Amino acid sequence: MTKKAFITGITGQDGSYLAELLLSKRYEVHGLIRRSSTFNTSRIDPIYVDPHDPDARLFLHYGDLSDSEQIANVMYNIRPDEIYHLGAQSHVRVSFDTPEYTGNVTALGTTRLLEAIRRSNNPVKFYQASSSEMFGAAAPPQSEETGFHPRSPYACAKVYSYWMARNYREGYNLFASNGILFNHESPRRGETFVTRKITRAIARILSGKEKYLYLGNLDAKRDWGFSPEYVECMWRILQHKEAGDFVIGTGETHSVREFLHESFAYAGLDVDEHVRIDPKYFRPTEVEVLIADAGKSGRELKWKPSVRFADLVKIMVDADMRAAGLKSIGKGDAILKKKFPHRWWKND
Repeated sequence: MTKKAFITGITGQDGSYLAELLLSKRYEVHGLIRRSSTFNTSRIDPIYVDPHDPDARLFLHYGDLSDSEQIANVMYNIRPDEIYHLGAQSHVRVSFDTPEYTGNVTALGTTRLLEAIRRSNNPVKFYQASSSEMFGAAAPPQSEETGFHPRSPYACAKVYSYWMARNYREGYNLFASNGILFNHESPRRGETFVTRKITRAIARILSGKEKYLYLGNLDAKRDWGFSPEYVECMWRILQHKEAGDFVIGTGETHSVREFLHESFAYAGLDVDEHVRIDPKYFRPTEVEVLIADAGKSGRELKWKPSVRFADLVKIMVDADMRAAGLKSIGKGDAILKKKFPHRWWKND
């Protein structure tokens, strides 16, 4: 029988890749989207099929994580086998400006979903998109046993969601798993996130549309991977024999400064000529270093990332150059063809 999956945040970076992955595995995929006066589905437009088509397996439902009744209604009508909860106010810097909203959506939205599952009495498998930001100031490397020390409203909301998933697993015997994903990027990353902000600015500078790129803290270090590989790990987590908590990352750390210089050097641009620091992009409290200890995921999920830091930079710069109507340098495109000759996602 065809499995049914329900994805919150389906229009985001991870949600769009995950939808494509599940469709390639012959799932029927349902996604939650917010009503908007403008189209906000560009990442899933290549896979969208009119629901009147008899072969359609992707269906979208209007709703909001702040509306428990609507969530319960969608769940009741779909009756999914698997739920991937990716939806959130996910921008760390913005969470300092909108802490209440971030808590309502990112934290309480998880509770609303878990309650809907509990009351349905259906054997649903639940994936909670937890975040490496939860570790905050905890000493690296960070594993499933590392204590949390969140340093932003977003991270605090994710810690709440993590523990709610564990409490529903332990208290109600729900199959609820946490995927603690470290930073993962792609050509579909939101334009305001620092990696995409950098690669998109390169294309705009080369095309003459802007001269300067304004950034904040360049010394923060992160463990960066490739989003399509990480969403495959999400799926593996829900296929695992037991629910649990899994750290996902590459085990390498690089600073924002390194990402900046690697990207600009690849495109043949001078950082000093085009980059300016703007204090408004600094966070009130900063997370200095994140490095994943993903040994458990390697052992139990048989998962290992293949795209490393330098590859990721090239992939993203090439994609943004193409999107700007420029000829890509090509090394990133070659990496994708070599590492993923039969890739399941559409070209970005």
